[in-house]
Amino acid sequence: MNSKIPEKGRPYDEILEELETFAADDPDYKNARTWSLVYYLDDEYTQFLEKAYTKFFSANGLNPTAFRSLKRFEKEVIGFTAALFHVDEEACGVMTAGGTESCMLAVKTYRDWAREKGIKKPEMIVPETAHVAWGKGAEYFGVKIRRAKLSDDYRVDVNAVEKLINKNTVMILAGAPEYPHGMIDPVEELSDIALRHKIPLHVDACVGGYILPFIEAGGTKLPLWDFRVPGVTSISADIHKYGFAAKGASCIIYRSIEHFKHQVYVEHDWPGGVFASPALLGTRPGGAYAAAWAAIQANGMEGYTNLAVRTMNAVNRMKEGIKSISELELIGNPPASLISYRSVDPDVNIFAVGDVMQSKGWHVDRLQRPDALHAMVTAPHENVVDEYINDLKNSVAHVKKHPELAQQGEAATYGMIAHIPLKGMVRKSVLDMFSNSYKLSAKEIDLSDSAALSSGADGGEGDDKKQGLADKIIAWYVKKSSAKQK
Repeated sequence: MNSKIPEKGRPYDEILEELETFAADDPDYKNARTWSLVYYLDDEYTQFLEKAYTKFFSANGLNPTAFRSLKRFEKEVIGFTAALFHVDEEACGVMTAGGTESCMLAVKTYRDWAREKGIKKPEMIVPETAHVAWGKGAEYFGVKIRRAKLSDDYRVDVNAVEKLINKNTVMILAGAPEYPHGMIDPVEELSDIALRHKIPLHVDACVGGYILPFIEAGGTKLPLWDFRVPGVTSISADIHKYGFAAKGASCIIYRSIEHFKHQVYVEHDWPGGVFASPALLGTRPGGAYAAAWAAIQANGMEGYTNLAVRTMNAVNRMKEGIKSISELELIGNPPASLISYRSVDPDVNIFAVGDVMQSKGWHVDRLQRPDALHAMVTAPHENVVDEYINDLKNSVAHVKKHPELAQQGEAATYGMIAHIPLKGMVRKSVLDMFSNSYKLSAKEIDLSDSAALSSGADGGEGDDKKQGLADKIIAWYVKKSSAKQK
């Protein structure tokens, strides 16, 4: 690694040429080979967003009274989104840098709202499928997280939610859809509970916010999930997902200022002057505001609806293709653009299938409880569905012929993490591995090296020889589990 600043500045063209080489090992998202992380339409659209972004590249959203252009962008984007979610002009909200910030802001807001009511030990109720951002927010802001189990349909169990409510409950969460299985939680039933107990209800629509309204506009009936449901007090939605904006564009919208004001930070006695901030970040990049506004203008209701129709066409073809493979089964009945599937054949390890698919150039996410593979489908995937399903059939057949693949590569890693009963030990091992990967001397994380991951090795010399009690127990468990499967 070249960690030194060059003595003299290099020519721009030379730098840009080298930048191109950095992406050599990145997923091939431009050809729709990724099923998460990236929302890409085409080069022409991307260049349009780049131009919109660079027009406000140096503008700073820190002070809304300085860059009034950014405040206008933000207000209009929030206004467009609020209209999508069926709430009136009394609503309020802000743009954020991403879904994690939007979710964490809700945790902070409802914690502080509850303080005024004398709640000193705040708790929040979330489905087991809640995005990890909610656990992160709970940890950062000192809110105890209580997880409600799922019903047989993979939506949160409403009765389980109500049983978890107590005097310290500051908010309830619903997903629309939740990430792992793509299900829309029963928001209307959760609303009844929230209203009865006078508890805020947040809907995490970070994934669904900019596609669910357009799926409906395209003629598909969905359960109500937005501000049409009276108990919903706030919604988070990422514009840089199905809104196809540049990265760094999410939002959180509140029905009432009475909740939103608890999100705002104010310092009135700082020597630098009076300071107020509506979100976690201070400096906020102006380009993200401009590109989000431009994306909404470029697509419009018609464009977003067409994209949703194309997406659902790809989803339905994916579902049919997966159903045609007898060794696989869809999880639940997801109504939108996220799907997951698992193996129903004991001779087919689904994580091994993921490894083979990855070797064919597909970037595939893994799930646990149950073990499964995952796909977040976008409109451009309609061009590759047939190829994906063909590769999936061949991958399943290959794994069935080679069961030893379950003990190799990432299949071994995910199998270990998903099934070892000592979760605290797994957490420590992952924490060590992930933290150590940020040392300047560390090698890149290799998820196919399950032995190194289980020992928390950071790639430094001699690390692979270190093995404590935790590592020995993990190794023993993996060996025992492998023997049972033979």
